[in-house]
Amino acid sequence: MDIHHLLLVVGVLVLLSTLTSKLSERVGVPALLMFLGVGMLAGSDGIGGIYLHNAALANAIGTIALAYILFSGGLDTHWPSVRLVLGRGLLLSTVGVVVTTVLLGLFIWSVSGIYLAGSLLLAAIVSSTDAAAVFSVLRSGGVGLKGRVRSLLELESGSNDPMAIFLTLGLISILLNPESSWLQLVPMFLLQMSIGVVVGLFVGRLAVHLLNVVRLDYDGLYPVLTISIVVIVFGLAATLGGNGFLAVYVAGIVMGNCTLLNRRPLLSFHDGLGWLMQIGMFLVLGLLVFPSRLPSVAGMGLLVSMVLIFVARPTAVYLCLWGSAYDWRERTLIAWSGLRGAVPIVLATFPLLNGYPNSDRIFHVVFFVVLTSVLLQGRLLMPLARWLGVDEPHDTAPPYPIEFNRTHSLQCETREFTVRPGAPAADCHIRGLGLPSDLLILLIRRGREFIVPRGKAHIRPHDSLLVMAEPERLHDTRKMFEEKASPPSPHPDVLKPTRPKMNVDD
Repeated sequence: MDIHHLLLVVGVLVLLSTLTSKLSERVGVPALLMFLGVGMLAGSDGIGGIYLHNAALANAIGTIALAYILFSGGLDTHWPSVRLVLGRGLLLSTVGVVVTTVLLGLFIWSVSGIYLAGSLLLAAIVSSTDAAAVFSVLRSGGVGLKGRVRSLLELESGSNDPMAIFLTLGLISILLNPESSWLQLVPMFLLQMSIGVVVGLFVGRLAVHLLNVVRLDYDGLYPVLTISIVVIVFGLAATLGGNGFLAVYVAGIVMGNCTLLNRRPLLSFHDGLGWLMQIGMFLVLGLLVFPSRLPSVAGMGLLVSMVLIFVARPTAVYLCLWGSAYDWRERTLIAWSGLRGAVPIVLATFPLLNGYPNSDRIFHVVFFVVLTSVLLQGRLLMPLARWLGVDEPHDTAPPYPIEFNRTHSLQCETREFTVRPGAPAADCHIRGLGLPSDLLILLIRRGREFIVPRGKAHIRPHDSLLVMAEPERLHDTRKMFEEKASPPSPHPDVLKPTRPKMNVDD
């Protein structure tokens, strides 16, 4: 295929994948599965007839794409919310992955006749979860999850990928080098994770300083700068012997929760880049699979899926959340929300790349497990969340029709405040609030309507205000909108009769 036909095919496949995302909302299936379906239809067993059997290419694309997807997920992670569930989230993403791998691996070993290390390898490959698939299904049905459940799933899915990758590569090393010891995995784990966290924190803070200090002549170069930062973080961590995937995720969290110039354009850019990477990754993996081989592994794949969904994942969740504030309803929903997504399919290319025997069969079993997980767990996720009572209406508030971007010449930023009942600003006119002269209310959102604020505008409880000021001023005025007014302390003078004063506005 020459370059012209290649560009045409790539463009058509990306276009079809983008358009099928609308169809996914109607049928309640994650868009990622639609991308995968487009790749399968275009593959050698589909109507496209494109033959791709290059594990190295698929692995390289998957690795690069996963790095940018994790970085984008880190940028969108709200640290104040995640910090509240940090302990349990990290326990799920480490101990939970190990428990899932061991339980599922022992089952595969007992029924398949595969060596124990090979059984654990297959289990490790499918041990990570994908919160994007979970929230895609819920969003298509207009359903959300309560705060701490959502935060826990976000943190777990973002931080359990490095653990699954470590176990997969460690087990492949043991299988290919029989003289290596299982005990070597423990110090290797501690070293890789420690280096990954340190590199992510250091380069993330350095990147924030760089973006806020360096004045580039063209705004379009700032996204290019962040693209290079992701590559540097991943490469530096891997070169030092650390986990590059964990490093880029930590760097994304650091950068997403610091004050950044050109913040909105950067977030929008990496959100779009993340979607492009997911589309590209699923298209390539869809081309790599042979649907005609799936029936031969259907029995094994279905058995592994059932044990993973109904035994291994729930056991790991209930064990890691033992003694926590999560009740049985929330634990059950968290256990059922362990949908498998792109990462297991990417990990399944590592045995192919390293020439492990039966690696092709493992790849198609993993592919079948992902399909079963998405179709079964995805279809029942919304009804289960509603039945357990851990759902809440999905926020469908329209976005503000204006954007504000902090630059070197203007250090102000915008923030949205929701007026709580009983707050000092509730049921008041804007000019009666006594706002500082350097603070400006840009818009008022009431339901699905926007109101241009004027001095006589009346602020009601539950209104959302888009406020512009310097960061310190925004922090100081938060109490006016979001905290209830405390009753004034009694003073002897209030008991004295006073003459009524005339309001100037009257």
